[in-house]
Amino acid sequence: MTEALSLAGVDALYGESHVLHRISFSLNAGRVLALLGRNGAGKTTCMSAIIGFLPPRAGEIRLFGETIGRLSPEAISRRGVGFVPQGRRIFANLTVRENLAVSRQKRKGVAVPWTLERVIELFPRLKERLQQAAGSLSGGEQQMLAIGRAIMSKPKLMMFDEPSLGLAPNIVEQVFEIIDGIRQSGTTILMVEQNAYAALDMCDYAYLMEAGSIVLSGPGSELIDNKHVREAYLGG
Repeated sequence: MTEALSLAGVDALYGESHVLHRISFSLNAGRVLALLGRNGAGKTTCMSAIIGFLPPRAGEIRLFGETIGRLSPEAISRRGVGFVPQGRRIFANLTVRENLAVSRQKRKGVAVPWTLERVIELFPRLKERLQQAAGSLSGGEQQMLAIGRAIMSKPKLMMFDEPSLGLAPNIVEQVFEIIDGIRQSGTTILMVEQNAYAALDMCDYAYLMEAGSIVLSGPGSELIDNKHVREAYLGG
């Protein structure tokens, strides 16, 4: 099976603060991997290292066999990484259509030829708001737009950083249904998520992080039943 992403002995620092400690994991193409842990565990920092916002101080990051640890975020995106960050970061003054169009890329070898028509088919609520300023959307609609904008870049790997954060439960359910649809298209997914039940239910494999290190790993179905995970992250 093709390896989409791998981290080997990755360290990362913010200034003099050592945040990631020898992080190693791999993700095969077409699979879903979840990074779990409390706030401050290092999950978002790990995402930042992969996407190029925080180059690793040590170790190696490889994307489909290519070392990317010293590339810019723009260069990493061009190699097929879509990223849905915390806070959505949409272009509030642009319309929904313009937000989607700005990320459009031509790329060979992707699982699904994402087009504007296919994206708005996935997000019917956005179809009704194509000419509306993105900043006037509800929080759930903005999250859908952030996801739609990312998949318009035709990614081979999609990364989600807390996709359910701040959303109402019914919207959270819709967002995870959308992510599942992206998974079923064959797109590889890496997810950071506080909603551990939802993440473990969807993922093929998960890693639990504490204080910048990986302390536990296993298939999602096994970690849901793990005593330590249940007591610490799933409410007993």
